[in-house]
Amino acid sequence: FLGLGSNVGDRRFYIDRALDLLAETVAIRAVSSIYETDPVGYKIQPPFLNGVAEVEASISPHDLFRRLQEIEMEVGRQPRFRWGPREIDLDILMYGNRIIDTPNLTIPHPEMHRRNFVLIPLCEIANNLVHPILQKEIQDFKFSESIQIRRFK
Repeated sequence: FLGLGSNVGDRRFYIDRALDLLAETVAIRAVSSIYETDPVGYKIQPPFLNGVAEVEASISPHDLFRRLQEIEMEVGRQPRFRWGPREIDLDILMYGNRIIDTPNLTIPHPEMHRRNFVLIPLCEIANNLVHPILQKEIQDFKFSESIQIRRFK
């Protein structure tokens, strides 16, 4: 499962372009609705569009991570500060039941169970999915009331 986000320029275009490029590397099984969300972390920036894609990959998690970084550059992501604005942001949320903790890559994503912009779209396409470390279904995590999320047209 991959997280998709954008909050600069034509946000929907960037997400759609990233999905097109992803389809050259992985099989896309499902894509959630796209949601507009307030930024988390650095709050003085435009709202994000976020979604989740279920993919099937025949490459290793580390190779997928490298490919996601390449796609971000191909789509036009500009280097900025951590949690700052971005044209596109692609994250590996989960890779099957794999647990990986290396300096470059942590799977499952360490914050996914705390973020509405991940949980809500993930529930839409895989609500019975079980977090491999916390051993809870995605639908059983508590959504934060303080973070606004709206379905995007």
